[in-house]
Amino acid sequence: MASHRKLRAAAVVCVVALGPAPTAAGAVAEAPAASVPSAVAPSPDPFTGLTADEIADRAVTATRSATSLRMAGRVVTDGQPLDIDFAVNDKDECTGLMKIKGGTAELRRIDRVTYMKGDEAFWRVSMASQGMPEPQIDATVELVKGRWLKIAPGQPGASDLGGVCDLKSLLSDLDKDEAERRGLTRGPDAEVDGTPVATLVKKRTGGETTTVSVSREGKPYILKMVRAGGEEPGTISLSDYDKPVEVVVPPADETVDLSRLDAGTPA
Repeated sequence: MASHRKLRAAAVVCVVALGPAPTAAGAVAEAPAASVPSAVAPSPDPFTGLTADEIADRAVTATRSATSLRMAGRVVTDGQPLDIDFAVNDKDECTGLMKIKGGTAELRRIDRVTYMKGDEAFWRVSMASQGMPEPQIDATVELVKGRWLKIAPGQPGASDLGGVCDLKSLLSDLDKDEAERRGLTRGPDAEVDGTPVATLVKKRTGGETTTVSVSREGKPYILKMVRAGGEEPGTISLSDYDKPVEVVVPPADETVDLSRLDAGTPA
């Protein structure tokens, strides 16, 4: 189905947002509070004696060890902003939402099967962006209205959409280009959702600045990545590390199989 080309962007976007770690390439957000961390009172520093680059090394190692996490924020793909909020685990399972141009879709993946349920605005935007004729869009929207699109292994879009739920692959990209996370400096300590963090800053030519917030409590997980200036300023937040991800399989009578949709047959 042609509309899945746009939906595949969700998988690409999440990979870009997470790697290489402190550069936060591709991450975009709107939250004003994310741009400048607030200073916090001094406390015992778990990173005493470490350079910013060494803190980044610890953060990447810790984050890659996670068995699950939640990622939320705004990212950009093909010039279009895409809002995401996903909980993902290391069993290739996930559940979450994505929004683009006023349309919203929910995504679930379990037992290697992906389920997607979008509102009419989401499907129309996705299909129109691929040049699908209006009559075909109308017919397709009617078939999926109020239903979950079921995409089994091997069907078009299955591997790309499943990539959003591949935690191991997402986190492996943290070390894709180690040189990208060198040359950092440490900024003022701050807080992210009440957790004390160390901030790591990298300034680039053209006025672009990337700030990565690393937890100072427990494991040094990456909690936020912010990029200011440049062509794609923004943020993505990571939370709920190592917490269970509960995925509910939609009822069979509320799903439509992708093969039937592609064939144009009734569900």
